Amino acid sequence: MTFTAIDFETATAFHPCSVGIVTVENGIVVDEFVTLIQPPNNLYSPFTIQVHGIYPSDTIKAKNFLEVFPEIQKRLQNRVVVAHNESFDRNVLAKSMAYYGLDYTDLNIASRWECTLKIYKAKGIKPTKLSDCCKAMQIALNHHEALSDALACAQLYLLK
Repeated sequence: MTFTAIDFETATAFHPCSVGIVTVENGIVVDEFVTLIQPPNNLYSPFTIQVHGIYPSDTIKAKNFLEVFPEIQKRLQNRVVVAHNESFDRNVLAKSMAYYGLDYTDLNIASRWECTLKIYKAKGIKPTKLSDCCKAMQIALNHHEALSDALACAQLYLLK
């Protein structure tokens, strides 16, 4: 099992304010990466702040997506990518790349990623939020903290 699990937290719509990435080689976590990301104009929705607890004051000095992208790229390029509710995280990545004039196809990753939500829904887990799947599988989780979510997603994928 060799793959990369990713989780974004967003400030607004598709603009990320944090990313967590976990690299797994032959079933073993070999790299963990997490960083805050300053969204455009450092703007946040009150709803997203309520979800993850990241505030504009936390990202005022953070790098923007374009500056963080090389770290993301080196961890995702040519890899199997896994996310919980993959369409959300995939769209955050694709739309953020487009916003900064980057070509998603340069990553050479699948147009649809592996999705632990769909995998565990098919196994009969209900509801299928990340926190529910982790509870069912006895995986520790600090929900809506990007690295914790990515690690939990990786563990869920390993247990599929």
